[in-house]
Amino acid sequence: MFAALHAPGNLPLLVECAEHYSPLIEELPPDTVAFDIRGLRLIFGSPREIAGEIHRRVGIPANVAIASNPDAALHAARGIAGITVVDPHREAATLAPLPLYLLGGSPEFAHTMDLWGIRTFGELAALPPLGVAARLGEEGIRFLRLARGEQTRLLRVRGEQLRFNEELELENPVDLLEPLLLLLAGMLERICARLRSHALATNEVRVSLNLERAPEHSAALRLPVPMLDPKVFLKLLQLELNGWPPQAGVEKIRLELVPVETRTMQHGLFLPSSPEPERLEITLARIRHLVGANNVGSPALLDTNRPDSFRMGELNGSRESIAATPRIVLRRFRPPCAVQIRCTGDGQPVRIFSPKGERRITTSAGPWFTSGDWWTGGSWNREEWDIEVLEEGIFRIHQDRDSKRWFIEGTYD
Repeated sequence: MFAALHAPGNLPLLVECAEHYSPLIEELPPDTVAFDIRGLRLIFGSPREIAGEIHRRVGIPANVAIASNPDAALHAARGIAGITVVDPHREAATLAPLPLYLLGGSPEFAHTMDLWGIRTFGELAALPPLGVAARLGEEGIRFLRLARGEQTRLLRVRGEQLRFNEELELENPVDLLEPLLLLLAGMLERICARLRSHALATNEVRVSLNLERAPEHSAALRLPVPMLDPKVFLKLLQLELNGWPPQAGVEKIRLELVPVETRTMQHGLFLPSSPEPERLEITLARIRHLVGANNVGSPALLDTNRPDSFRMGELNGSRESIAATPRIVLRRFRPPCAVQIRCTGDGQPVRIFSPKGERRITTSAGPWFTSGDWWTGGSWNREEWDIEVLEEGIFRIHQDRDSKRWFIEGTYD
């Protein structure tokens, strides 16, 4: 089913009303909108009850029409006052009294209809299709189907992206954080309510503050998962502004929440519970202010063979699959432990000296030589071995070939 709203000179208000019921909206300036209302029957009841609910919500004198296709609803809303419900297979009878100019069309088509004495939808609908096609071609057949209410098509949905933002210009600059957070709380509540009405959430919160005789102060919160809790957003903004407060009084606030699809989760009956993403994000925000934003995140390997080469990236909530088959794993020591190694004449390590004492190396495998970054100031050149120490375990050792020093890299589990 499709609904249409018509009220002269009130297109923004009609669009706002339609957004409450559907994200699929077609605007027909200057005074009409059509939107998809499939699924509203379960909420409001019959088509007439849905039309009455829309008429009450729009709040101004407007025509409301419901039909099985958008064009029939649009023509009924433009030509019939009040509330109209076009029953299926009764479109032609309902639209028959409407004046023909509501169809639009080219001046040539209008002139031809005037010469034929066709003044209403019903008179055009009564013409034989073959005769109309022979004289008016495809345009005539299209208008004939519109007059009969038989034209079916998809809505030409608005192309612009939905934006969920607010601006607030203050009469007097705000210097303290508490009143600023109070204003932000109200803005967050309103924007989150709009997101909720569209079944959306957000993964990014942007704030811009125009300051008194100072550069603009901006902050952005990038969330690992979609959220929709204004209290969590307010707490995160509080932590952000506590760490980097504005340098002058705030004269204007701009707040935007980037819309995304809501998060869907399927909890396993036998999986351990994990922290709620909202609480975890607040905890991470507190840690960032203690240790620095660059020291908190998800490690990502760099495209190099140099050991321990990684960078800290943003937490994105994704999980990597782990092989189900058992395999040996190297548990690295960070930093590696300095030791002394005694080798044979051909370079095979035979004894290891560490703070725990002297041990005999029973088995060894290697060496493997790796090097790189010689074209920069941070070159590296290593000789690596895997060794087994009696009653201690299997270890990875390496020698820095430039300094001739040995280190225990880690132990194998």
